[in-house]
Amino acid sequence: MSAQKLRLLDSFFTLAHEPHSSFPDDDEWVALVRAPEGLTVLREASPFGGGGDRWAGFYGDPHGLGKPGMLAAIVGPLAEAGIAVFVASTFHADLVLVPEDSVESAADVLTDAGHTVTRGR
Repeated sequence: MSAQKLRLLDSFFTLAHEPHSSFPDDDEWVALVRAPEGLTVLREASPFGGGGDRWAGFYGDPHGLGKPGMLAAIVGPLAEAGIAVFVASTFHADLVLVPEDSVESAADVLTDAGHTVTRGR
């Protein structure tokens, strides 16, 4: 198992599916994934609420592309606990999102799986 240090970010995020877009109309996005069925847009949620479902983000240790099992070590325990995830991976690490109402359970599951979870940027 690849125990990691994860930061629970202060910000919340929203996800949108834009089926007929190839690029969003705004520049407020955090990550974009273009696929045959359309564009998935990850944005930072408004701190004032609203805007649909909100997701909390756990950001992992930088590990690069060559270390196998890093993402599986995080999403595996969450899946076993029945917690939904959305992942945005970077060149160096992974941002694992869970629904806002599951964030405390997710932090407990990840800690029980041997990860260290801290809060804040």
